[in-house]
Amino acid sequence: MPSYAYRCRGCGDTFELTRPMAEASAPATCPEGHDDTVKLLTTFGTVTRGGGSAPAPAPSGGGGCCGGGCCG
Repeated sequence: MPSYAYRCRGCGDTFELTRPMAEASAPATCPEGHDDTVKLLTTFGTVTRGGGSAPAPAPSGGGGCCGGGCCG
């Protein structure tokens, strides 16, 4: 089950709740009992266990779109 981060506007506390995705937009009450909370935008990262290979090298010619000349 995913965790969602919230911030309480009443006391400023930041807290997490683990709940089903179907309840992601449901109102949340902070641990202090305040109802005025807002869901925070969080980032999610993953780590994979690969075969020990190095990251792909950057393209030659400066790399990136504008460094490679594709932005006219």
